[in-house]
Amino acid sequence: MIPSSPRSSGPTVAEAGAWADVLVRRRLVHAAVLAPTGQWLVQGRPDGPVRVLAGPADVLELAAALQHRIRSTRPESR
Repeated sequence: MIPSSPRSSGPTVAEAGAWADVLVRRRLVHAAVLAPTGQWLVQGRPDGPVRVLAGPADVLELAAALQHRIRSTRPESR
């Protein structure tokens, strides 16, 4: 596998929106909504607190953290 090159710019709102959609569809979060301020409101469970993420980079960080947690807790399938 070829390592990816570092990004020349930060994540876009569209990229964060795509990841937010995946997180909700896969039921990894209950809701993820872009606020008019550019912040993201994320709720892990229907009755849980709402987290405020500063921008697209934070949404991608959340997605990466959730992926890491899933991969580190599932048994090896080899």
